[in-house]
Parts: sequence; structure tokens; C-alpha cells
Amino acid sequence: MEKYIGKGVFSAVAIGKISVFKRSDMEVKRIKIDDPDGEIERLENAKKKAVSELEKIYEKALKEVGEANAQIFEIHIMMIDDDDYNDAIKEMITNQSVNAEYAVAVTADNFAEMFASMDDAYMQARSADVRDISNRIISCLGDNESSSSLSDEKVIICADDLAPSETVSLDKEKVLAFVTAHGSSNSHTAILARNMNIPAIIGVGDKFLSEIKDGDMAIADGFTGEFIVSPDDETKALYEKKQKDDEEKKALLQELKGKENVTLDGRKINVFANIGSVDNIGAVLLNDAGGIGLFRSEFLYLENSDYPTEEEQFKVYKRVLESMAGKKVIIRTLDIGADKQADYFNLDKEENPALGLRAIRLCLDRPEIFKTQLRALFRASVYGKLGIMFPMITSVWEVEEILALCDTVKNELKRDGIEYSDSIELGIMIETPAAAVISDKLAPLVDFFSVGTNDLTQYTLACDRQNPRIERFCDTHHEAVLRLIEIAAKNAHANNAWIGICGELAADTTLTETFLRMGIDELSVSPTFVLKVRDAVRKTDLSK
Repeated sequence: MEKYIGKGVFSAVAIGKISVFKRSDMEVKRIKIDDPDGEIERLENAKKKAVSELEKIYEKALKEVGEANAQIFEIHIMMIDDDDYNDAIKEMITNQSVNAEYAVAVTADNFAEMFASMDDAYMQARSADVRDISNRIISCLGDNESSSSLSDEKVIICADDLAPSETVSLDKEKVLAFVTAHGSSNSHTAILARNMNIPAIIGVGDKFLSEIKDGDMAIADGFTGEFIVSPDDETKALYEKKQKDDEEKKALLQELKGKENVTLDGRKINVFANIGSVDNIGAVLLNDAGGIGLFRSEFLYLENSDYPTEEEQFKVYKRVLESMAGKKVIIRTLDIGADKQADYFNLDKEENPALGLRAIRLCLDRPEIFKTQLRALFRASVYGKLGIMFPMITSVWEVEEILALCDTVKNELKRDGIEYSDSIELGIMIETPAAAVISDKLAPLVDFFSVGTNDLTQYTLACDRQNPRIERFCDTHHEAVLRLIEIAAKNAHANNAWIGICGELAADTTLTETFLRMGIDELSVSPTFVLKVRDAVRKTDLSK
């Protein structure tokens, strides 16, 4: 029996045989060619095939993990058409008379090394994306399959790492768990695994791959990050009981549907859901969320090749409000920038994009874009119970400028005889230390706060969440982060505003009681965590 330790990224236990993930042999040789134009035509055909494959993967991801997580494949499609990338490949084919496979491979190495050497963690992560799309193009040039197929029985997939496309392409019904040598808990693959409800352990280290083989019996404990190969009978029996207990606990959660989110001492709290598009509304209703605490409107911009019109946005907002049938829907305004880019915005390259022109800064810098969205939101407000929240706030003047623009929009709609609701709640996100510290000044201006714990943690601890090398320094339970949340909660209530949490910490049930004691009024989580959080709320006694 051998035991390896990694980091669990989805809490569940899997027991079964190992399947070592093998990629097709894509050894690329340099071949001299006589017809560069013909080779470029081969390249273009391979790119078309690669895009077609990615579109199918995107559709599969859309159904399994939702719009927000499927967007990585839209980004991959855009990267295939990147001018600099394509010019470099074609120039090598033409000037050096080499085959397309070789030109793609060399260009991939050059671009990947360029991204990997950058200081910004987001740009470093693009290194893996370049290699992923390049391998796909090379595979299409040779008409190869990009990954190995699985056997008919369910298996634990073991690999050095998995690209997002590889993760989604695998048949979910045949995967018991993912175990990888490398990776970060914030990587796209880890996020996809969580959203696919598949146990996953990352960062086990290279050694285990040389010591395992197909068919070995193993146990993957996503709770502790332990990966046990060839367990003895006693160990296997122990984990079978742990697995059974976990499954029974999840089944019991289903009995909580229709129950109130109320503590043992009688305090009620809202448990809402975070979603990335209207396609996720079914999951919200299926998991019995009380409303939508975060609707990420940027998908409207990321999935388009040009700015979405007022009418296009209005139809989407109207649909989500109607679908929720009077339950509260909080829509976050455009949060483009940093790791979310749309080419047609023509944003300048920034040394520190996470600290640059993003979210509300971009909206106030380009008020015509912001105003279009606000008009669509206000028009849709008559079809349900709408809340609007504004991200990346740091100053009072920003909120005052936002409110002034909202008044302008309302006056214009009134002038044009267009109806809008008078009961829209306006709120801001607390995701910078600045917003938390001056929350006593901000609270009188708005109806609510919503704490984005992902960014609040990142900015408070000066830790890039996407950088696996500093993961142990990025302590989401850090006292400084919790103190800032408590400050914001105190100041919200002192000024007759309510406060919720919509970041990943909202789903951390080890903190549920802490948040309730702070006075948090709402927890908004991924739909699959709604019942788990409800259970934690109902087991909490604040009278003690």
C-alpha cells in the first residue's frame, strides 16, 4: 500500500481502478516542403477542424458546468485566430519551407515561454492555453485523437495535469475521480472538476506516476487530498464506510428542499445562488435557492464579437427575472478586464491588469457602454424583483457618479414613457480593503453590500489566487479578511443596509456560524452548494 498527499479540490471519496491518462504520440519532425501555399491551406483546414472540436467541447461544458466555466473554450477559439500567433506560424512555413506541424510546435514553444516568463500570473496561465490549442491543431493536421479513450468501467484518471479541454472531453459517466501530479486548486481544471461534482486531487507530485499502472486499485479522498494505491482490506473497508456516510449525508440534504434557512434559535437568512448565464437558472430552481445573489452579466459581452445592444441585454435580463417568478435577482454590472477580456474593447496592455482598468472603472471610463446596460436593466426591472450591484468599488465618488448616472437613465426612460420599477435595490461589492475600511461612508448611499471574498482575499493578502506557488500564503480564513467582512457588516446594519457574501467563502460551512454571528444576512453560492449551506444554517445556534 502506497499513500500520496496532494490537495483535494472536491470533497468526496472515490474507490476504483486507476487509468493512467495517455496523450496520443504527437512527436513533431521538421520536414522540408516545396509548396508553402499548400501547407498554409493544410494549416487553415486544421484550424477550422480545431475550432469545430472546441465548439462541441464548449457546448458540452455549457451543459455540464455552466456558461462561466465554459468560457475558457471560447477564449481558446479566439486564441486560434490570434493574428500574432498565426503570422508567426505562416512566416515560418513561408520563409523556412517547413511543414505546418513543425511551425505550430515551434511557435507554441516560443509563445508559451514568453507568457511563462511574464510577471503577471494571469498571463503566465496563458502559457498552458497556447500549448493546449497548438496540440489540438497539430492533432488535426495529423488527424489524430487528442486523448486516450476510457474503458467501459468507471476509473480514477491519473495524469501529470489535464488541460480544460481534456477534462471536459472525458465521459463524465466513466470518471470516478481526477488525480494529477501538478496543478492549482484555482486552475480551470480544478474549477471544472468541482462543477462536474467529481472528486479531484491535485499537486500529488511527479513520483506517483512512475509508481502506478493501469488497473491498480486506489482510493482518492477529496476531503483530505490523500491518494492511496493498492490499499489493504482494512483501509479499503474504512474508506468504503466513509464513502457511504458521505453519500447518505448528501441524500439527506435533498430532504431540506422546501425548508427554511433558519437557525436553531430562530434567525432567518437568505441562501441564494451564483450563476453565469440564463442557462443556469434550471440549476438554481432544482437546488431550491431562494433567489439569485450574483448574476454575472459579463457573459453577454464575452460571448459576442461586438458590444451587446440595449435590446439584446434587455431580453436576457427580462428572461431571468420572469423565470425566477418574483424571487430576488441581483445582477452584477459589467466586470470586464483583468482575466476577462473581449477583443473589441481594445483595452491597452497593462503591467498589473488585476489593478487596472476593470469592472466599474471601465464602466465609468466609458459611460456610453455603462449607460446602455443600465437602461436595459431598468427596463427589465418591471418583470421581477431586481437588485443591481456594482463591482470593484474603492471610493465614495465612484458610487455618487454611479447613482447620478442611474438618475439620468431613469429620467430619460420617464421622458420616453418607458416603464421601470421604483423598488430596485442598488448595492456595491465589497471586494477591496478600501471599500471595507470606508464602508461607514458607503453604506448610507446604497441598499446593500455583497462581499466578493475571492478578490477581497487577493487584494488584502497581496496574493494572486491563480499562482499555485503562493497558494499556501493565500489564506482565505486569514484574520485580516474576516475582520474586514465584520467591519462591513457592522457598518451596513448601522446604516439600514443589508449585507451578503457571494464569493467562494460563502460555501465554506466551517465559516457559516462565524458569518452569521457577524450579522451576514445572505449567503450566495454555486447552485450545488445551496442545500449544504442550508443544512449548516439550520444546525447553527446563535444563542450560545
